Amino acid sequence: MDRQLTDDEFAAEVIAVTAAFGDPTRRQIYLLAREREAGITAGEAGERFGLHPNVARHHLDKLAGGGYLEVTVERADGGGAGRPSKRYRVQDAGLRLQLPSRRDDLLITLLGRALALLPPAEAEAMAEDVGVKYGRQLAAAMAPGEAQRSVRSALHAVAEALTAHGFAAHAEARGGSLAIIAEHCPFGTTAQEHPVICAVDRGMVRGMLEGLYGDTTPATEASRAMGDDHCVTLV
Repeated sequence: MDRQLTDDEFAAEVIAVTAAFGDPTRRQIYLLAREREAGITAGEAGERFGLHPNVARHHLDKLAGGGYLEVTVERADGGGAGRPSKRYRVQDAGLRLQLPSRRDDLLITLLGRALALLPPAEAEAMAEDVGVKYGRQLAAAMAPGEAQRSVRSALHAVAEALTAHGFAAHAEARGGSLAIIAEHCPFGTTAQEHPVICAVDRGMVRGMLEGLYGDTTPATEASRAMGDDHCVTLV
């Protein structure tokens, strides 16, 4: 029997879905990509819906950040020096938007227990490395072969990807730094029992920023696992 979602988990799932599909234009763009096996470009989406290509690209990148579209880079015919185009394809045409979330309670629990068997510093390094590698994979799927123009735009893309993974995250300025605020932790009670697991999401931030912007050193300022109201990662 499936475990019943808590109020926080349900809210995080709703936020993840609405962040991706709450905008009616974005839904139409997704459906256009879904009906075309070869996928679409920002220019094609813009032409279809009367949008500037940059606006269409913003919608497509949000869908890619949520894991609903995969991105490939194609060069112009003839291999010229022109700017390559990004083509967006639906990853799973049979996708169903349903609850509960994608997280696996048993695997998360086992990961927490496995990390607890290691010395604290080694466990934290290993957890962060796991997150970094996964973050790099996410970034490669979101923007293959290119980086964001600014750390701010990259950080917003990272927050959108984290939201799709159940973190209910957003980016904001905080003092002289930028921060990602996560209102929910998909690791649940495992993070409270084994706070070292929080290094995984810090690593995800670092790995995604590495692929979308460049090297950064994210630092955890607050953590729900340690009793704070939300998780804060400073960049």
